[in-house]
Amino acid sequence: MLTSSETHNLDRLSKMSREQQAVQQARKAFLTGRSKPLDYRIKQLQNLKQFIKEKTTDIANAMRKDLHKTANATQLFEILGLEGEINLAVSKLAEWAAARPVNKNLLTIADDVYIQPEPLGVVLVIGAWNYPIAVTLQPLVGAIAAGNAAVVKPSEVSSHTAKVMELLPLYLDPEMYKVVTGGVPETQELLRQRFDHIFYTGSSTVGKLVMEAAARHLTPVTLELGGKSPCYIDKNCDIRIACRRITWGKYMNCGQTCIAPDYILCESNIQDKVINEIQKCIQEFYTNDPKSFADYGRIINQRHFKRIMALTEGSTLAIGGDSDESECYIAPTVLRDVTPGSKVMQEEIFGPILPIVIVNGLKEAIQFINEREKPLALYIFSSSKKVIKQMISETSSGALVANDCLVHFTISDLPFGGVGNSGTGRYHGKYSFDQLSHLRSCLIKKLNMEGVNQMRYPPHTTEKLRWARVLLLKQVNLARWRQVAQVAVIAALAAFVVQRFLRR
Repeated sequence: MLTSSETHNLDRLSKMSREQQAVQQARKAFLTGRSKPLDYRIKQLQNLKQFIKEKTTDIANAMRKDLHKTANATQLFEILGLEGEINLAVSKLAEWAAARPVNKNLLTIADDVYIQPEPLGVVLVIGAWNYPIAVTLQPLVGAIAAGNAAVVKPSEVSSHTAKVMELLPLYLDPEMYKVVTGGVPETQELLRQRFDHIFYTGSSTVGKLVMEAAARHLTPVTLELGGKSPCYIDKNCDIRIACRRITWGKYMNCGQTCIAPDYILCESNIQDKVINEIQKCIQEFYTNDPKSFADYGRIINQRHFKRIMALTEGSTLAIGGDSDESECYIAPTVLRDVTPGSKVMQEEIFGPILPIVIVNGLKEAIQFINEREKPLALYIFSSSKKVIKQMISETSSGALVANDCLVHFTISDLPFGGVGNSGTGRYHGKYSFDQLSHLRSCLIKKLNMEGVNQMRYPPHTTEKLRWARVLLLKQVNLARWRQVAQVAVIAALAAFVVQRFLRR
């Protein structure tokens, strides 16, 4: 027989939505404290890696159905980076989670002063459909490493991959880590719940809705958004190599990459050469028939297919343009002499369409970039360090990469994130851990040496103020002090202050 309390709890649970239940169960598990020990976190991370290993075939099949990705492309662009993040977190977790001593002033030189990372609580991770494994599970790595519980919401757009994600609780603690699948109604219901952090990857439009929902509970957010990432080609560079790297970065995953070059800025006298070199690279990478080539992807669905095709209206075709709506196929396409007011320049393309906008040199390119929203990434190809430094100093973006595309995403020691309309917050490596931790300030003082404190107690005299200025404004870097000198200075200072104030 159930007790009245158990019956009440069951009745209450039965009236909750699936999303409410998931959040409540995750929070209940978190409050047990079992996610705090590092051994537990490491075990969960290892289990996540085991999920990837054992479900490799299932993941590859799902990605093929969702985005026409090959098994090797899935490994290269989804799995390898995720495995690297897990390995890094496991190897560095003790270091990341340890207390972090900070510099002191003379007044606190004898105290323990440090930052202690601690878990936030329950984190909501809302994934995206374009790289549904990488951009959903990499934030989860940070959440687990930081000791949080988590609710994972895979994108319903990549539906086959979302089904594979439902198997996660078979590998992770099923009470601590929940997976909620579904579409817009399920996401909206999740956003009505209180979380301790929300990590969203997707469009700026939805990002605003996520931020609005989070504000109702004063929940902090990480928004990994996107925008139109510009790519400036300086006439004084190796255009052949530049176009090779741009072609790879643009057409990978059929252009459905948040940090893909969205458009090219270059001078009119190199436009034809740029087009010719990109044409050669398309043929080399994808053959003369990209539609039949295994490593060329597809647009995720017909809605996005129609949106992308509509963006080309009114622009001049230079390369490609072929399409097949029944297969969601759009050939690698380049548009020339694109005007700033054209349709294709009004929103993030997120597809295999590459506009070329003519500018009159670096100064005009910088002005063009600065007149628009701050991008997630900014690319510049130049042989001049001076030109690159000027682009860095006179623009703002989530990241800047010179003479390559996309590769900054692979470096765990670089924070990945946007600025302004392209996002807020950052992740990868230790940045994921810190982003999903509360960095708690701690000061531990002993109940002695009370004489030193006399200067802060009333009455507030001019002499006390003078000594407070010396003791509070002088920063002490303990790493540069020898221990003997520390003890001597502390003892002398304490003795002097005690005598100064206690004899009054």
